[in-house]
Amino acid sequence: MRGLNNRVAIVTGAAGGIGRAICRRFLEEGAHILAVDINADALKGLAADLGADETRLYPLAVDIADYAAVKEAVDRGVAKFGKLDILVNNAGWDIAKPFLQTDPDLWDKIIAINLRGPLNLHKAAMPHMIASGGGKIVNVASDAGRVGSSGESVYSACKGGLISFSKTIAREYARDNIRVNAVCPGPTDTALLRSFVGDGEFGQKIYEGLKRAIPLKRLGQPDDIPGMIAFLSSDDANFITGQVISVSGGLTMNG
Repeated sequence: MRGLNNRVAIVTGAAGGIGRAICRRFLEEGAHILAVDINADALKGLAADLGADETRLYPLAVDIADYAAVKEAVDRGVAKFGKLDILVNNAGWDIAKPFLQTDPDLWDKIIAINLRGPLNLHKAAMPHMIASGGGKIVNVASDAGRVGSSGESVYSACKGGLISFSKTIAREYARDNIRVNAVCPGPTDTALLRSFVGDGEFGQKIYEGLKRAIPLKRLGQPDDIPGMIAFLSSDDANFITGQVISVSGGLTMNG
């Protein structure tokens, strides 16, 4: 991709399945990474797995639902590398339950991670981007936010909200050379999906049913996602903003 070498990118949920793949791709493209995750031990493992020292990957253990902690971490990361070019809001979390089996405490946790967290990152990161002349934001939403998903009512609401928020920020800050786009993975074979469908025969039936429903006849893999994120973060996407792109093997076609 053009223009990713020596860029500085924040990646949230960096130590998870998709986050790890995003970090690996950015490192391959020559970027420096501020790796954000709530799990400090997992961040250590990420750096070791990717063979990156703190000159390339700077770990920031932070709860993205805590704005003060996010701002401090972002400011510290920018001080480390001297600038900020890219924000990838990738962190997410959910538990599969029909809506009437959920409760407000669960809603609050889902909203805090999947919606408030990205808002916190925008608020903390965008002033640095604007001060340096612009930047790229890629919000990892979900096809659940585009078309709905049974058992994911509040999560779907958050991801739908993130899509609308992305379009609004793209309009508001185009004059500041900020491009904002959303990537919507379909079912992707991660630990989160495995926990979502559960163990045993019933979970395996759901898992196999998802594969049958996808035209390409397989679930997404973590490595299927970073290419689109890298593209939207690169100079090749300088005239693209406010767009929503599904990476789902054709499960949800639109257009």
